[in-house]
Amino acid sequence: MPSGFALPDGTLAFSANYMTQGALRTVGTFQITPRLQGSFRYSYLRDYVPFEDGRHDSLYDRSFDVRVLLSQEDYTGWWPAMTVGLQDFGGTGIFSSEYIAASKHIGPDVTATLGIGWGRYGTHNGFKNPLGLISDRFNHRDTDRTIEDTGQVAFGSFFHGPAAIFAAADWKATDHLRLMAEYSSDSMDAEVLRMGYKYRIPLNFGAQYQFDNGGTIGVSLLSGSSVAVSASFMFNPKDPPAPSGREAGPPAISHGSGESLALWTPRPDAARHARLEAALNDQGVALEGFEVTGTTAIVSITNNGWPAMAQAYGRTAAVLSAQLPAEVRSFRIRSHVLGMEVTEVTLKRSDLEETQYAPDGAWQSYTRAGIIDAARTPAPAGTWDPYFTAGVGLYATPFLFDPDNPVRIDIGAEASASWSPWRGTYFSGALRHSIIGNLDEGNRPSNSTLPHVRSDAWLYARDAGEITIPYLTAAQFERLGPDLYGQAQAGLLEPMFGGVFSEVLWAPPGQRLALGGNLAYARQRAFDGGLDFQDYDVVTGFLSGYYDFGEGYFGQVDVGRYLAKDWGSTFTMSRRFGNGFELSAFFTLTDVSFDDFGEGSFDKGFSFSVPLTWFLGKPSPNQIGMVIRPILRDGGAQLWAQNRLYPMTRPSRQEELGARWERFWR
Repeated sequence: MPSGFALPDGTLAFSANYMTQGALRTVGTFQITPRLQGSFRYSYLRDYVPFEDGRHDSLYDRSFDVRVLLSQEDYTGWWPAMTVGLQDFGGTGIFSSEYIAASKHIGPDVTATLGIGWGRYGTHNGFKNPLGLISDRFNHRDTDRTIEDTGQVAFGSFFHGPAAIFAAADWKATDHLRLMAEYSSDSMDAEVLRMGYKYRIPLNFGAQYQFDNGGTIGVSLLSGSSVAVSASFMFNPKDPPAPSGREAGPPAISHGSGESLALWTPRPDAARHARLEAALNDQGVALEGFEVTGTTAIVSITNNGWPAMAQAYGRTAAVLSAQLPAEVRSFRIRSHVLGMEVTEVTLKRSDLEETQYAPDGAWQSYTRAGIIDAARTPAPAGTWDPYFTAGVGLYATPFLFDPDNPVRIDIGAEASASWSPWRGTYFSGALRHSIIGNLDEGNRPSNSTLPHVRSDAWLYARDAGEITIPYLTAAQFERLGPDLYGQAQAGLLEPMFGGVFSEVLWAPPGQRLALGGNLAYARQRAFDGGLDFQDYDVVTGFLSGYYDFGEGYFGQVDVGRYLAKDWGSTFTMSRRFGNGFELSAFFTLTDVSFDDFGEGSFDKGFSFSVPLTWFLGKPSPNQIGMVIRPILRDGGAQLWAQNRLYPMTRPSRQEELGARWERFWR
């Protein structure tokens, strides 16, 4: 049963619960804000009578929950913590319920909960809905949902129908052991009717052991008839398992090299330039251009080694202070991403000397720095040295929630390469060979009435050749003007589509709002993952708005035409922590009806992106991530083009610099 408490802000929790009468539930929960919590549940119900034909079969069910903390507990007074929540509000409705719960500490070791529930939580000893005093409509609850309704939000059923009271008590017997008892208002009607579940009494009892690392194991007796075992683990992305600081410290700020300024103005000789370039390379920074004008050094760099751009600026400033003569009093440091100038930071040598060891030195250095769009000032002299990079590694391609096998994955070897003959131009590609996996065992032909732009994904695994090409592109990235970025790509853009993709972005540094647009001609690739194409093609494109709400919250709205030629909008909300860990949730509504979309009703899901530094504690600019959809259908499908402009440039623009400037002296 639910409680009135919320998790600590930002907490991620994962749990699994197995009942001896044939039910397995796994839940992922995220405390999105201090008051808002969301959960995704994936359940397996053995020998469950499905909706269609009355035949016993196993059911795999996906559902979402949301709850809001109404009030914090008053620890010194009598006021409890209170939450209101919706359970399974957009799934099949098997677990559909609503509740209001209040919880209070009674002494240091005991908590008590009292609540009222509707839906499933109103099925034992239910009574007439008290909200019926407001309107008679609250007295009736629509329970005639079918599999075709999956994914639709049943607004007309919220807090409708009979209600019932539930209660619970929790005793912290030791620092690690908790004992729990519940009076449940859920009579397990669906399980009794469809699984033959043995329900005897409305009481549940449990014991839980908590480990120091945040993990727990537990055992419960449910309804007087079923034993359940559980395991859970929670952590906060704010607290990485491998704290940073494993890298060598930065060089100290120096008063200068003692050389004559004339030896560096306007550009140093080859030996001095090579010395500066080597010193920056040692600090994980690539030198792209350099010159001295008066008493100001102008340097263009690319960050190759640091998770936060502010750290690359700090390292560059330390190197410049040591390498350049004392007469150079300020440094204009210009960042690059894929050959595009992004942000220019101006730092005075005197400010660096004063703030280096100050208790709030990072904040002081930020307030004194001048930060502007790099396209607004002339670039230093420099030449682009063509470079070629290549590597071999492992890849993993998971595919989740297939009812025949909920976890499918391919693991194999990937060889990738990139060649840049001149600034902003990149030829990139990769080859893959599957070593082990079961993606090719999928066999669920699509029943979609829309063009099969995504729902035939299993065929790309089944019919794949020995060697596949996930992408092979030629791309050009350009600064189109102050605050403007642009790119164009052509080739095999992603595993299922090739074509031509173009994008522009307006993103002034220091501003919360950014606007963009993209346009593409896409043609569907052959199932073997090679160079051939199928007959289906489409012109697709979007206008996008991005907004930084502050405190790490970002919103995005995309409006346009999708791969299946449907029109609509995608809404995305993200939370990015100071260490770069990011989680997002999205949903898409188009002119495709829920019935035509099929199971799930509309596209939705969530994603995560985790910096390698978070795992390793060692500096790295790289991230790993994944997009998770409860079901992959054709409506609301976008191209999976690489190197999108907004996320690629965001770390170097002022709002992100300010968010992570505490790493300037790291």
